[in-house]
Amino acid sequence: MPRPERKIIQLTIDGRECRAPEGMMLVDAAKANDVEIPYFCYEPKLGNPVGACRMCLVEVEGIPKLQTSCSTPVKDGMVVHTQTERVHHAQNAIVEFLLVNHPLDCPVCDKGGECPLQDITFGWGLGRSRFIEPKRHFQKPLALSPLVAIDRERCILCYRCVRFSQEIAEDYQLIFAERGAHSFVSTHEGHPYVAPFSGNIIELCPVGALTSKPYRFRARPWDIEGAGGICTLCPSQCNVQFTVRDEKVLRVLGRDHPEVDDGWLCDKGRFAYQAIHVDERLTTPLVRDGGSLRPVSWERALETAAAITRHRGRTGTLVGGQATNEEGFLLARLMREGLGSPDIDSRCGETVPLEAVRALANPSLQASVPDLEFAHTVLVVGCEPLDDAPILDLRIRKGVRRRGVRVAIATARPSTLDPNAGLRVRYTPGEEGAFLAGLDLALSENSGDADRQHAELAQFLRDGGEDVVILWGERIGAEAIAHLLSIAARLGLAERPGAGLLEIPAAANGRGLREAGVLPNAGPGYKALQAAGRSAPEIAAAAAAGEITALYLFQTDPLRDQPDRALWERALDRASLVVAHASVLTDGLREHANVIFPADSYAEKEGTVVHP
Repeated sequence: MPRPERKIIQLTIDGRECRAPEGMMLVDAAKANDVEIPYFCYEPKLGNPVGACRMCLVEVEGIPKLQTSCSTPVKDGMVVHTQTERVHHAQNAIVEFLLVNHPLDCPVCDKGGECPLQDITFGWGLGRSRFIEPKRHFQKPLALSPLVAIDRERCILCYRCVRFSQEIAEDYQLIFAERGAHSFVSTHEGHPYVAPFSGNIIELCPVGALTSKPYRFRARPWDIEGAGGICTLCPSQCNVQFTVRDEKVLRVLGRDHPEVDDGWLCDKGRFAYQAIHVDERLTTPLVRDGGSLRPVSWERALETAAAITRHRGRTGTLVGGQATNEEGFLLARLMREGLGSPDIDSRCGETVPLEAVRALANPSLQASVPDLEFAHTVLVVGCEPLDDAPILDLRIRKGVRRRGVRVAIATARPSTLDPNAGLRVRYTPGEEGAFLAGLDLALSENSGDADRQHAELAQFLRDGGEDVVILWGERIGAEAIAHLLSIAARLGLAERPGAGLLEIPAAANGRGLREAGVLPNAGPGYKALQAAGRSAPEIAAAAAAGEITALYLFQTDPLRDQPDRALWERALDRASLVVAHASVLTDGLREHANVIFPADSYAEKEGTVVHP
């Protein structure tokens, strides 16, 4: 469906001629024209404003009462005043009301120094409280969840956290309990708030009522530095801001990117940074000596690893999904040109024919993440967005809730998106190829031969509109991919803006590594190779048979990351040399690796990745 286009109108704010898109909220229009209006409850990402805090009151000519600028859309010719005596008096009163029960915790509050309530109190408050009665008190802090602490005394009832729970994540766990001045944020019957996106409420909270338990009391704003980065813990590749103190990551915040993440993070991306500094973190090279791994110098480790040159043409290489494009490109070149081994792969499954890989990479057939929000119909097939790329789950929910996107779910197991779907289809696990073959038939001229399930899905895709996005998982296999391309052709998705195929790779930088040539049958840019190599399962089988004698594992443990653990156990046992790069010592590497080099974590390395 077409993106909404709004005409530009003119209005006057504090005597200045300003321009803004028609319908934009007044508070956003003022901000875009360098006019500051204070607010607490307003957050554009949460959808329709609620006007709960009343802090953003302004005077609009022609309207007798003060208006909340967060819920007042701009109109052509509107005249607005933000600095009148009426406005100042109202804003002073709001600050005073908010501070009636707010404790003086600033010296020990994690939000101190980066707190909107602090800033607004200094800028728009009276400076002295007239309230002499006892404040209300709650037990502090309470564990809202294993990761989030809540201090109810500090809460200003802005509704942000509750709105996120009910309108964005749709987990419906957070509520307001009691009434009036006794209201407080809670969960149903006091159950822990356990949800895949719970950490976002910490960042949404404009005061210190909701804080991160791992970050609590770890640093003050003047002790820390911020470093932008990309989270490569899943294919969503969300933009993040690392909070760093003494060269240690202490916190991860979202960095708003409308084309990628909408500013949200899943709990894995927000809290898994703690794994960077675990005891198992590797900081020095390890070499197996007498059956156990021992720390050695870099010179000794490099000398031992150089023995891989004696396995020329008999080395298999696996590259993990957190590797950057540059790492993958250089490693593929080293193996192919330096060691004469084309056996390198960054995927888990079977080799997909090069023609199909090129077709999927064609820009004319690529859909984008925002297309999930604006399409007429979204088909989710062979993947679970919440598990594989969580932020896409939120994007689909947003499209359904705000724009009426029609969703069809075709998966082997129940999906978390089932309640949002207009049609739900199930198939036998592992039968993605057969299922898509049936859908391909139902969309063809021979649709009369299709069964009822496929016929209903085909009709659902045709009836919704021309902008169809198919969200699919890489693990569906080569046969299913061939039918997927045929389905896209029958629906006319190529060369159509707002429609196409959107893949969830099996690895975080799966697409980037493929384009960098970390494939057994293609070089950089999907160029054909003179001699194709073995895929990951074929490497394992060859190593188990003794045809491959050395294994090079770059930021991956096949016993953890590959599906056939038993086959890889035999392969690692049979290989005479296993060289690994890893940031954390896993059980598989501890048992089988001969040489391990410490690797940078995703928060420490420089490089590029390619978003799906």
